[in-house]
Amino acid sequence: MKILYLDCFSGISGDMTLGALVDAGADRHYIEEELRKIQIEPFTLEWKRVNKRGISALKLNVVLDPHTPPAHHRHYSEIVELIHRAGFNERVVKLSLAIFEKIGVAEAKIHNIPIERVHFHEVGAIDSIVDVIGVALAIDSLEIEKILSSAVPLGSGTVHCDHGIYPVPAPATLEMMRGLPIAPTSYSLEMTTPTGAGIVSGLVDEFAKGLPPMIVESIGYGAGTRDLPNQPNVLRVVVGQADPYLNKWQVHHEEFPHEHVHGHHQPEHHHHGHSHEHSHGHHHHGHPHEHGHEHHHDEPSREHGHGHRHHEHSREHGHGHENHSHDDRAHDEDHPHVHHKHANDGPHHTCMRQ
Repeated sequence: MKILYLDCFSGISGDMTLGALVDAGADRHYIEEELRKIQIEPFTLEWKRVNKRGISALKLNVVLDPHTPPAHHRHYSEIVELIHRAGFNERVVKLSLAIFEKIGVAEAKIHNIPIERVHFHEVGAIDSIVDVIGVALAIDSLEIEKILSSAVPLGSGTVHCDHGIYPVPAPATLEMMRGLPIAPTSYSLEMTTPTGAGIVSGLVDEFAKGLPPMIVESIGYGAGTRDLPNQPNVLRVVVGQADPYLNKWQVHHEEFPHEHVHGHHQPEHHHHGHSHEHSHGHHHHGHPHEHGHEHHHDEPSREHGHGHRHHEHSREHGHGHENHSHDDRAHDEDHPHVHHKHANDGPHHTCMRQ
């Protein structure tokens, strides 16, 4: 399974996420070609290699056409229509809408209006629309099947937006992170933007305190706009395969019949003699068990190896342990393969940045 881990130690934003995914190997040409399908004002993508406190990272900038003023805001319903009209594949549409829906629902709740009346300012701008859909295209390009994330630092302090001075995290950001793990930060600034929170709340399947069990294939760093004094302002993403051995160690004992216990008793379709000296018609237990074909694993009736009760067939013939020509120690010595050791035995308006 192809998995993606978002290491949000410096928070997360839309441009940081898209830059990191491209740095990790997402097809930039595919993303740019698909984004041209969006029927909005002209724009271009600018990719720059920058250094954030010693970390080489990819910085994405959405450059607008200076001769075409952008729309100030867009309603949630307009953005949904833009995505549906673009002709993206089904998965890109689903991922894009999942992010915008989380933002729209949060804004509707904060402003106490129906989601249809929600209109976005910063998130409705071209750069945020490009970031969200670009992230969906990058995930599609990388063929990611499951997304995990670290706890997310949101930041503190205040931020200026269309409504004035707002607390950090922005109300929509905090609303989207309800029920999800957040992390503390000493920085009095916005570490996670509403778009970043929409990506986390809309796409992440699981949260982990560190890297999950996986085979790492690629690593990407996406740069934020600011420079932090004590750490690189980057989002790290790790792409790889889920640990192929993980499921092999998650076998539950109850999945196997408890009566599947290996011993010397033969299935019922083997007829014993009337004197029943436990010869089984093929061999006696006085010699090592050399007949592999006699050890039938398709019958749950052999119960000698794990301390379970004897099968009724054994009792009907009256041949308990005392009727054998050997004791259990001899049986263990002569039949070393019948006692298997099981390791798992046991009991609407937004004040948003991208």
